Amino acid sequence: MRASLPALLCAALATALAPGALEAAPLSLRTAAGPLAPDASLVLDGADDRRQLLVQQGANRDRTRAVTYTLAPDGIARIGSDGWIEPLADGRALLTVAPPESGAEPLQVTVEVKNASRRRPASFVNEVVPVFTRQHCNAGACHAKTVGQNGFQLSLLGYDAPADYDQIVRHSRGRRVSPSAPDASLLLRKASGEIPHEGGARLSKDSEDYALVHRWIAEGLEFRPEGDPSVERIEVFPRHVVARPGDAQQLLVAAFFDDGSVRDITRAAQYEANEPERAEPSESGLVAFGEKPGGTAVVVRFQEHIDTFAARLPAGKAVPLDRFPESANFIDDHIHRQLSAMGLAPSGEIADGTFLRRTTLDIAGRLPTLEETKAFLGETGADKRARAIDRLLASTDYADHFAGKWSAILRNRADRANEWRLRDTHAFHAWIRSSLVENKPYDQFAAELLLAQGKVIDSPAARWYRVVTDNKERMENFSQVFLGIRMQCAQCHHHPYEQWSQHDYFSFTAFFSTLQNKGVPKLPEEDILIHNRKPAMMEHPGTKEKLAPRLLGADDELRIPAIEDPRRHLAEWMRSRDNPYFARMLVNRYWKHFFGRGLVEPEDDIRPTNPATHPELLDALAADFAASGFDLKHLIRTIANSRTYQRSSEATESNADDEQHYARYYPKRLPAEVLLDSVNDVAGATNTFANQPEAVRAVTLPNERGTLESEFLTLFGRPSMDTACECERTGEANLGQSLHLLNSDSIQEKLTADKGRAAQLAKAGDRSDEDRVSELYLRALSRKPDPEELAVALSHLEKKRSALAEETDPPARERAERDAFEDIVWVLVNTKEFLFNQ
Repeated sequence: MRASLPALLCAALATALAPGALEAAPLSLRTAAGPLAPDASLVLDGADDRRQLLVQQGANRDRTRAVTYTLAPDGIARIGSDGWIEPLADGRALLTVAPPESGAEPLQVTVEVKNASRRRPASFVNEVVPVFTRQHCNAGACHAKTVGQNGFQLSLLGYDAPADYDQIVRHSRGRRVSPSAPDASLLLRKASGEIPHEGGARLSKDSEDYALVHRWIAEGLEFRPEGDPSVERIEVFPRHVVARPGDAQQLLVAAFFDDGSVRDITRAAQYEANEPERAEPSESGLVAFGEKPGGTAVVVRFQEHIDTFAARLPAGKAVPLDRFPESANFIDDHIHRQLSAMGLAPSGEIADGTFLRRTTLDIAGRLPTLEETKAFLGETGADKRARAIDRLLASTDYADHFAGKWSAILRNRADRANEWRLRDTHAFHAWIRSSLVENKPYDQFAAELLLAQGKVIDSPAARWYRVVTDNKERMENFSQVFLGIRMQCAQCHHHPYEQWSQHDYFSFTAFFSTLQNKGVPKLPEEDILIHNRKPAMMEHPGTKEKLAPRLLGADDELRIPAIEDPRRHLAEWMRSRDNPYFARMLVNRYWKHFFGRGLVEPEDDIRPTNPATHPELLDALAADFAASGFDLKHLIRTIANSRTYQRSSEATESNADDEQHYARYYPKRLPAEVLLDSVNDVAGATNTFANQPEAVRAVTLPNERGTLESEFLTLFGRPSMDTACECERTGEANLGQSLHLLNSDSIQEKLTADKGRAAQLAKAGDRSDEDRVSELYLRALSRKPDPEELAVALSHLEKKRSALAEETDPPARERAERDAFEDIVWVLVNTKEFLFNQ
């Protein structure tokens, strides 16, 4: 088994920037098939056996294009300055690789060419289809669209080669190719731009790709020549590097075939960067790194096979670990190691008031009360923060906040607001909330949802099946929510970034295939979800094969007796401590909740081609969560007690550009419901929603009806609960939100209410101005105003009073102070410090 990316990256990061490390490291030479020792021979067997050489200094510095290549004698092989070597004639030649530094020892290997005049027959599957993929002909925006392009349709990324062959060779009476006159083939004339082509010229006539397709046509359009092997896997080398911003890295890609052969497919593979601003791969596999420090990855694709190359671009020299604060738990150990190697110094620790505000907003979904803030700021115990976290987790506010989160994820929609639909959403929300109150183990919570049956009023979790009624959609939602796997693409074709095929899609859907709603005439609210005792099967739409349930990644289908509900087998697999998806998905989702970005982004799309920024930390969190018995409060406690979470959002000179490594806390805008409640808490106002108790808090709303009623919630991005993706919730700021906070009628009503905060403070004339202003700051920001802020507020109060100086009656003074306090509240709720959790 190959070493994991986490272990490899950490080892590389530990040494990559050591003084003199690169200069002292020797050169090494290798091809896609493996390293070349100085006394080894490089054998090129046949005219098609062309190789990319990689010259590496140490583990992390590519010198392929910096060295000089010479071959003696001439005429045996040809090598370019980019390290691409091709056979010319049978024989032996000595390859010398000379470093640019004077006095440096060159590398020498023997190149042996055999069968230089022999070509293997061109294979449509192994050679022609990859050309279409690399040139984006079979991309979703071109000929792989649902209806094709101008009457020519290809499968997405070539995953259905037989259908593609039929389209090219047989469709439209074979007019696209002409074996007797390959140059006249419509396929080549359009692709080369000789005749108009909507996609433009894709193949230059002097390119290797053009020559390959031309040869395939001339050889008779073979689908698979006799003895044509199948690819079993591909591997990219190097799998990781730690490079300097602005450097480049040549990749090597090998295809391993079922006949035991290995081919260099470096120039046949397709490359795609997940962050183009940090890495830009060329068609020849050269990855050019940008100037922006951080982590990046390049997906390498050939046929349905994928591999991933990962790179780290440090911001500077390694920061000694003794300059970091002592770790509070294993989270800090992982974060600090990577920060050290990436050359990122951490920001300092947040003040007590900021800590209390941050944790209360994240855990309880509200601002700390005035009493909580004063009490906490007055505490002196070393464990005061840990005890505050425990108090928040023990509160019902925690359950309210996270019940709202899970209600959105599980799509607790009322849709048409009739009585029984509303009743069902309230029952489902109450079940979620009570599960959180009792700290039900997460695996039990997920299993109860998955295995729900009966009436919603008796089994509230069955509500999910009433909202998600199609079995394929049920499987997709289950996979995305609980496994972090997006299966949607695999319904129609092999997943472009994953291992999942149509066969996987429908065999996994088969776990839900026996579910049935047993209706009661004229009483839809009495519908009962049951397991219909029949064999669990789904039909493959292409092959018409009947597929039994099969777990993801398993080789064999399950033969489940008709009397058994197949979901029980799915639940047992899901809850296993060895499940590679379940715990990782949840800890990544919760990490994003507290830090504003997941270790994997998007948080519910965890796959090898979308690597985590901190893979070992993700694994450690998942293992710790499973070992705790899937205890959600334990996970939150672990995150919130870490130094990483309690880090300041104030950037330092070295970490101002950090977006991935948690050198500082990343501020995040308050969620719509939390923000609305927070405005109310500061202004002394309340909410009013239909079918809800008076003064209900927005975080406790059970379904999407509150969003439809509230312009504020809609504008600030509360999800409509249409999908299982948390991406429905928007956190970005926009002009409409700013205008709403500045001058909307609803905000003005909250600020000017007779029973509001400003009116109450104006009536408290026995209190000093400083005391009353400080109360507003403590309520809104969990801190007292600094001297400048206090001076501005006191000056504003005095200015308002002066405007009514001729008025002597107390009501006039109270009116002036009320106006002033309304202004101060208005200013506070429009500050970035209030709108963001930072």
